[in-house]
Amino acid sequence: MKQVLFVCLGNICRSPMAEAVMRDLIEKRGLSDQIKVDSAGTSNYHIGEPPHKGTKAKLQEFGITTSGMQARQLRSSDLHNFDYIVCMDESNVANTIEMLRAEGDVKIFRFLDLTTHKKDVPDPWYTGDFQETYELCLEGCEALLNRILDDFKK
Repeated sequence: MKQVLFVCLGNICRSPMAEAVMRDLIEKRGLSDQIKVDSAGTSNYHIGEPPHKGTKAKLQEFGITTSGMQARQLRSSDLHNFDYIVCMDESNVANTIEMLRAEGDVKIFRFLDLTTHKKDVPDPWYTGDFQETYELCLEGCEALLNRILDDFKK
């Protein structure tokens, strides 16, 4: 069993979008019993809230559900409970490393480093562009899923 945690600032836009997209990909490939996914925020701004209405609307366009998802804050046990801690931007990487006291831990990395983009996922809370976030999440999740499948072979 591999476990993935997506991390952004508030856990209502980017990381829950990535969580939902990844769950959808995993389910479609019949891997739900082998890979588990969750998301968290580095801040405590939105604890207990559902994903942002823009995130939910964008995912609904593609038949992807956010049912039962609630924002939560990153906690110290996450470092030990997850195999991959995937951060939406460089600031999230730095905050996650600091919060988890995980300096140099290779399982914490920036999401789009797995793609050709090598950039941060823009926050649609500020940009309003949920389509771009969705496209980047889909590309990143496909790349991450391929990495996980490769790791299963090792």
